[in-house]
Parts: sequence; structure tokens; C-alpha cells
Amino acid sequence: MDKPLEGIRVLAIEQFGAGPYGSMYLAELGADVIKIENRATGGDPSRQSGSVALADDDSAYFQAFNLSKRSVTLNLKDLEGRALFEQLVTTADVVWNNLRGSQPAKLGLDYDSLKHVKPDIICTHISAYGRDNDRADWPGYDYLMQAECGFLELTGEPDAPPARFGLSMIDFMTGVVAALGCVSALLGRTKHGGRDVDVSLFDVALHQLTYPATWHMNHGITTGRMARSAHPYNTPVQLYKTADGWIFLMCMTDKFWHLLLELTDQTALAKDPRFQTMAGRAEHRDALTECLDTVLSAQTTDSWFQRLQTHIPVAPVNDLPAALANPFVHNTGMQQQLPHPVFGEYRALSNPIKLDSTRLEARCANALGADNDDILGRELGIDNLDALRSAGVI
Repeated sequence: MDKPLEGIRVLAIEQFGAGPYGSMYLAELGADVIKIENRATGGDPSRQSGSVALADDDSAYFQAFNLSKRSVTLNLKDLEGRALFEQLVTTADVVWNNLRGSQPAKLGLDYDSLKHVKPDIICTHISAYGRDNDRADWPGYDYLMQAECGFLELTGEPDAPPARFGLSMIDFMTGVVAALGCVSALLGRTKHGGRDVDVSLFDVALHQLTYPATWHMNHGITTGRMARSAHPYNTPVQLYKTADGWIFLMCMTDKFWHLLLELTDQTALAKDPRFQTMAGRAEHRDALTECLDTVLSAQTTDSWFQRLQTHIPVAPVNDLPAALANPFVHNTGMQQQLPHPVFGEYRALSNPIKLDSTRLEARCANALGADNDDILGRELGIDNLDALRSAGVI
């Protein structure tokens, strides 16, 4: 496959979630993403994270964020290590990091520090709160953004404690937004030259408040938590009980409402004055929930899913094993098997982007420092790698 980012080289100083997730998109779209890691600290801490190790410096957690990347070990705080890094910068298009906001300038990873090395370098920064405000020194993680930006208060049952998302969606979204900003800067490089691109977890989280934020800013409307994960205004758009679990229905239009009544043999409900309009159904949501619970509890989730699918928007509520065992996942190629040098056949999720109707090819991320000889030795012509290893430079 001819990938659109082939020929682009990215030097990534990154760890854990947002940075690695975003640069993995760049790698799977064809960029040569080289993780710059410090051997003395074990490299990206996610190599040792999670409950399952694949090798001494590798884990399933690490692979989930780092497919298709190479690894070079450098101590950026060492003078020789810094000199080697700047040699690499001359071969690169992007320097990418997800360090605390004050750190890129201190480590010389921003455009002002590198423009003398490569005038058109794109320096992409992911941080918790940004690099140009009074929180630049603050550490921060996804869950904190969900808390401060209102996500926890929007999630869960009304009478339960605030709840976070089950996954670190702010991390993931921030990584993808940073990748978009980076690629946009690359597209404009011939006109504008090199520059800094900044994306923060906090800004992305706040921006994702979308319509509840605009409702409140313009009309004073405060969106709260809804029972059964319901939509704040449209209904029936929520969870309903079945004989063996739950099902999610999304009748966002009158058309789907009437189809639901027809397919469940409940057309008499259409004549109930409480339920004849979307506004009426929202006003009498509790009564409608009781009616539909009674109807749907007569059969299993799978039975209803088979009957309703293709007609109205509907989904079963799967646990993680069921979500991965879904035949649709297999049929669409969203799982792949990749050879791992130690573990053997490694199963991974596929990139959601298709090019010419084809999934993007990937490979397992390389071991810590596995590409030192290729990149530092053969490409840069460094012939004293053993001495540099002994000195802790690489």
C-alpha cells in the first residue's frame, strides 16, 4: 500500500497515552516514527505497565499505543546525546512530545531551540494544560480533565457519585487532534516554514463539551445526568431492560418511534396522548420507560436485536469479551494478527482508517533501542556505539 505519510520522519519523545496514541496514527499512515527513549529509565514507562508482559521491555499496554514505531535510546540531558539528537533532527520533519508544558523549552524540543538545526521542523507539543499559561508546570492526566471540565458530573446515574468514562477518551482524542494539527502544519510547511503546534488535554476536553457548553453559554441551560444514560431531550433514547440484560434504543425521530411500536406490536401506544410528540415523550419519560421495560423484558437482548436491527438504531450492551467476539468486528477486519519476536502471534486492533477500502498495515513496535545500529550507526555513520552505550549516552 502507498501510504500518504511515507517519507515523513517523526522523532517522538513520548510516554503513556495521548502522545503515543496520536503518533501511532502517523506511523500507521506511513510516517517513520522513531521513539527517543532513555535506556537508564527503562524507556517509555508503558513498556512495563499493565498486567501482561510480552518481553523484558515490552507489554500489551505498550503495544496498544506504539504499533509500527522504531526505537532509539538517547540521553537528551547528556551533551553527546544532545548532539546525536540534533543530528537526527536534520533528518526529520517532526519533533513530537507529550511532556509537561514547561519541559519542551528546558529540553530544547521547541521550535526556537531547533530552528537553527532544521528551519522547517514542525515541533508538536501535547501537554496537560499548555505551555503559555500559569499551569505550564502542572502535571496532569486524562481523569483530571474529565473531572475539572465537567465530564464526571455528566456521566452516570443521577443519584450516584460522579463517574468517569470507562476509557481515557480525552487522552485518545487529544492525540488525534495533535496528529491533525501536525499534519496540517506539514501541509503548510512550504508556505509558512517550521513552527510549534500546541494541543493540551484541558483544551480538548473543554472543546468536547460542544452543544451542552453552547446551550449554557447562550441560554443558561445546564445539562445534567440522565437515568439510563438517556439523551437529555430525545426519547426513547436510552437503556431498556430485557429478559437477560440491557439493550440501547435510539429513536431520534418520529419515524423510528413508530417503527419501534410496529416491530414490538405496541401500536396502541401511538394513540396515548402522552407519547404522541417528542416533547410529550420527554415530559413523560419515566412512564414510557416503565411501558417499554415491560415490553422488552419479555425477550432476550439478542432476540430483540435480531428483530430490530436494520429498522431502527439499536445495540446490545456487551461486556468487553462480547464486544471483541462480535462477528461484525471479525468481518470488517478490525482485529489483526502481527508477528512478535518473543510473544509469537500478537493480536491487535486495526487502525480505523481505510485507504482505497483497505485497512492500514501495521507491525509490532520494536524493542527498546532495537534501531540504534540502523539509525545511529548506518544512517548517521556513528561508529563508536559500544562506547556510547558504556557511557550511558545511548
